[in-house]
Amino acid sequence: MAKGVVGKTVGKTVESLGEYLREQRTSAQLSLRQLAELTGVSNPYLSQIERGLRKPSAEVLQQLAKALQVSADQLYVRAGIVSPDPSTVTTVELAVLHDPDLTERQKQSLLDVYSSFLAMNAGRSGADEQ
Repeated sequence: MAKGVVGKTVGKTVESLGEYLREQRTSAQLSLRQLAELTGVSNPYLSQIERGLRKPSAEVLQQLAKALQVSADQLYVRAGIVSPDPSTVTTVELAVLHDPDLTERQKQSLLDVYSSFLAMNAGRSGADEQ
């Protein structure tokens, strides 16, 4: 499996998801067995997901997102369950997502901070209009 740009090719969606989940699990210093206990998903099934052999359901992705403390929406996009809405994706978000020098956890942290700034500014401009 190629490292580098994540989710670039459509045919590799499941494998990209597996690579991403493995990176998040190792960053969180969790074994497959520990992640299985946290999610209630079997160890062999998690292994198959990480190796790109299985495409998990939205429910399993939700459990993984919670256990790994990552965005469930991001997992849905990586799994090919939903497409990112192009009207809400900014060049800042695209730049962060496609930066090969950042880890997935760093990308998610930057996107979380960015979206919180946008939400804060949206609340502020609504107050300014009143």
